[in-house]
Amino acid sequence: MLDNYKILTITHHNLNVDEIGNFVVHHEGKDDLKAKLFNLKSETQLEELIYLSTCNRVSFICYSNEDFDIDYIKSFFKIVNPKLSEDKLKKISKFVDVYNGSQAVNHLYEVASSMDSLVVGEREIFRQFREAYKQSLEFGLVGDNLRMLENSTVKAAKEVYDKTKIGEKPLSIVSLAVKSLLDTGIAKDARLLIVGAGETNTLFAKFLKKYGFNNVSIFNRSLDNAAHLVELLDAKAYHLSELDSYSQGFDAMIVCTGATTSIIDSQIYRNLVQKESDTKLVIDLSVPNNVDASVVEGFDMTYVDIEQLRHLSTENLAFRKTEVHAAKSLLKNQLLSFNNQFQQRQLEKALIVVPKEIKEIKERAIQKVYKKQIEELDDNAQALISEMMNYMEKKCISVPMRAAKKLVE
Repeated sequence: MLDNYKILTITHHNLNVDEIGNFVVHHEGKDDLKAKLFNLKSETQLEELIYLSTCNRVSFICYSNEDFDIDYIKSFFKIVNPKLSEDKLKKISKFVDVYNGSQAVNHLYEVASSMDSLVVGEREIFRQFREAYKQSLEFGLVGDNLRMLENSTVKAAKEVYDKTKIGEKPLSIVSLAVKSLLDTGIAKDARLLIVGAGETNTLFAKFLKKYGFNNVSIFNRSLDNAAHLVELLDAKAYHLSELDSYSQGFDAMIVCTGATTSIIDSQIYRNLVQKESDTKLVIDLSVPNNVDASVVEGFDMTYVDIEQLRHLSTENLAFRKTEVHAAKSLLKNQLLSFNNQFQQRQLEKALIVVPKEIKEIKERAIQKVYKKQIEELDDNAQALISEMMNYMEKKCISVPMRAAKKLVE
C-alpha cells in the first residue's frame, strides 16, 4: 500500500516560473481555497491531499489507490484550472512530473531538504511544506497516511540540514555582502555610510540592525524615501548632494543607487576620507558600479563589488551541490525506516479489530454455545471457566500482535 503515496508536481525544471500559475488552485480567500481543494479531492477520488504552492513549484501530495495515468492527470488539472487550454492539456505530460510509492516519498524528502530547489540548500521550502501540511490538516484533507509521511519528511529534512553542509555558505548577494563586512571584525559603533535607500540597501540595513550596528549615516536623493531606514537604524539622513561636503569620516561605506554612472569619484572620496590613513571597506552593490574605478585604484581600501559577490555565490552553490550525495545517503536510510513504520502501521490498523472479535467469540461461547452446560455447573466451576476464558482472551489477543511486530522488525 506504499504505492498509494503519489505526487503530481510542476516545477521550474519543466516550465517557466511565470507559466506555473496555470496549475495553481486560484482562490479568493481561505474558505474558497478549502472548498476548491475539497471538491478536487472528491472529484478525483483522493483519500488524502496536501496542496503545496510556492513561487517555482506546485505539488499535489496525495494518498490514493487511483491510477494516475494520462487521462486521470488531464481531468485532475482541468478541475484545478477549468480555463486550462487544450494545448496545455495535450502537452501536460511535458509539464507534470508523477511520482508513485517509494519514489514519491523520496521525492518529498528531497523537496523538503531543498535538494530539488531552484537554490539548493535554501530552507524556505522546508517551512513552506510544513505550512502546507498544517493548512491541509486544518482543512480536514489529511489523515493517518499523510500524517505519517509528514512526520517522516520533517525528520528526514532535519537530518539533512543537521548532518550535511547543504545549507552552509550564503548565496544571496546581500548576505554575502554583510558577511564581508562582518569578516573584517568591524566594531558595532563603527562609522557606516549607506548611499542609497532602495530595496537592496533596505535589506542590508535589516542585517545591520540585527547585528547591532548603531552609528549609521544615510545619503539619498530623497530624504522622504530614506525615512524608513532612518527609523530602522536610528540613523542620520543627508541628501545625496551633501556627500562631497561630509566631513565626519567613515570606516565602511555601502553603495547602491539607481544611478547609471559613477556617483563617487576621486574628489568626493578624498573629502569623505579626510586625513584618515586606515584602510576603508567599500561595498558597491550597484549595477553599473557607483564607485568610480579611479577611486578603487587610487586609494587604500578593501573593495567589494557585485561581480565578486556573484562569483562567490556561484562557488558557494557549487559547494552546496557537492553535499547532495551525502544527503541522498541519509534519505535512503530514512526511506527504509519509513517503509518499515508504514508496514507496521498497516498491520496495527488491520489488527485493531482483533480484540473486539475475540471478546465477541468468548461472549458467544459463554452466553449461547455452552450456556446450558455452564449453568449446570456449581458456582466454583463457573467462576473457574470465566477466569480461564478471560485468560485465553488476553493470550489470543497478544499472539497475533507479537507475530505482526516480528514481521516488520
